[in-house]
Amino acid sequence: MPRRATAAPQTGAAIRILGIDPGSLRLGYGVVEADRAGGMRVAYVECGVISAPAHRPRAVRLAEIGRGLRDLIAEVRPHAVAMEEAFYGINVQSTIALGEARGVALFVAAEQGLDVTGYPPATVKKSVVGHGRATKEQIGFLVRALLSMRRTPAPDAADALAIAICHARSCPAGAR
Repeated sequence: MPRRATAAPQTGAAIRILGIDPGSLRLGYGVVEADRAGGMRVAYVECGVISAPAHRPRAVRLAEIGRGLRDLIAEVRPHAVAMEEAFYGINVQSTIALGEARGVALFVAAEQGLDVTGYPPATVKKSVVGHGRATKEQIGFLVRALLSMRRTPAPDAADALAIAICHARSCPAGAR
């Protein structure tokens, strides 16, 4: 039976945000806590990658990623989920695979009673780096600096943390 989303914290309390960088082979995730008391603070909680073997059929990979995401949500109990929106690339098959991975993540979040807010890649980059054409290296460097991390996270995890940071910066305190 699906659990209901964790009750949103009272005004002024910290909110836990799960950022998702979807993929059909690797789903990056990043969890932060945002607190507007005394200014907007964002603290690192956890990040990583849920992956599935490339040699498996896509449906099997997506099921594995979905199960991993379901387990992650049960463990970290976010109040909000933010995910990168699909972009339209030249490779149609890659765009379809990304859409399917987003669909799995949307389904799992909805199943757990969580709403998902989407952000275009350029918006995430602008929010974290200051411009919409940032490189993976720039995102990783600034995520590490903003969250006072000892090491730069893997690119998929850094992107997911950037999405969570973007959400924390985009939502007014009352809307969270």
